[in-house]
Amino acid sequence: MRHKYETRGIVLSRSPLGEANAFITLVTPALGLLRVRAQGVRKPDAKLAAALATFAESEVVLMHGREGWRLSGAVLEENWFKRLVRAAPRERAARLLGLLLRLVAGEAQNPVLFMIVRGSLEAFAELPEETHEAVEVLAALRLLAALGLDAGALPGEVPIFSAPLLAEVAKNRAEYVARINRGIEASGL
Repeated sequence: MRHKYETRGIVLSRSPLGEANAFITLVTPALGLLRVRAQGVRKPDAKLAAALATFAESEVVLMHGREGWRLSGAVLEENWFKRLVRAAPRERAARLLGLLLRLVAGEAQNPVLFMIVRGSLEAFAELPEETHEAVEVLAALRLLAALGLDAGALPGEVPIFSAPLLAEVAKNRAEYVARINRGIEASGL
């Protein structure tokens, strides 16, 4: 009998698999970044569809077998797409999640990734829009550091995105963007 893992996860992406199934990319606090198979989620009456939409944070039940991870249940906890009301924060969040997906080819068992993603989504939803560029820069730098692609000192602690910290990031933006570009270059992308 296979062991079931119950954890919280944020859906980073979703791609079709066959007629009614999908591959879901999740970031979880316990298991890091995973690619899981969800059966029947693309059917018109699929019960799990809302819990597995992009930017959804859900309680998920996962099983690991010969063919990889399979999702057996999900309950929506937070719909970050709805919380990011305006287009600009959604675009910033999408760029950040896209960067993470580009940097991790398979799976990454790094629990810090979840804290960075969740913290940045929360900051995009709650902080004023003039701070969002600093949030994006800081989150990208933290992702690169978590993946071993930046060895410099990081301002603040994960997952904190406070106003004084973001003011410091905005002040040193050029330096941090240069570090992000070096990290991306080091990844081979």
